[in-house]
Amino acid sequence: MLKRANIRIKGNVQMAGFRTFIKNTADSLSVTGFAENQEDGSVRVVCEGKEEKIKELIKTIKEKTPSFARIDEMDVAYEDYKGEFVSFERRGVDVPQKATLDDLLTVLKSFDSKAERLVSILDDMNVTLKSVKEDTSSIKKDTSSIKEDTTSIKEDTSSIKEDTKLIPAIKGNTDMMLEKQDDTTEEIRALREDLKAYMENRFAKIEHEIEAIKAKIGVV
Repeated sequence: MLKRANIRIKGNVQMAGFRTFIKNTADSLSVTGFAENQEDGSVRVVCEGKEEKIKELIKTIKEKTPSFARIDEMDVAYEDYKGEFVSFERRGVDVPQKATLDDLLTVLKSFDSKAERLVSILDDMNVTLKSVKEDTSSIKKDTSSIKEDTTSIKEDTSSIKEDTKLIPAIKGNTDMMLEKQDDTTEEIRALREDLKAYMENRFAKIEHEIEAIKAKIGVV
């Protein structure tokens, strides 16, 4: 069933990549509408689509909130589907127009938090890069031994190359042997034909002699 939902999200939800996160999630679920920053620091979401997809969007927003954002309160109101949107948009300015000093301090604290997280990530990257550098050093040593092995392989292939020079002679001898084999086969075939003719002739004579003997002794 197609539905429409009005969602109001309060907390640290601006200047935290929150609307982009909502848009990407909505796009993946084929949900249309918009996410818009409000002057009071909240984010308003109006969306349309299949009811189960909208519920999945809401669940994802709650359970997979970006690390730099924080949800304190989330109100959802369902309405009838209107078919108002063709895509999902990210609306509103990035900083409230009527920003107070407290708002600016909140933004600066958010930047500090992001900077600390970035420093932590960079430290982890440095540790990883150091480990990779050590691994590549050992790989370089291994490739040296491989290079030595390829030298011996090259020497072996040289002897193989010398051996391949014998191939034409071997081929010539093989061809000659095949020719002799063919000749022998023909000789055997001729002998078999001669033997067959001899045996047929011999059996014919024996049969004729048996008939003559039977006539002499009166055996019909």
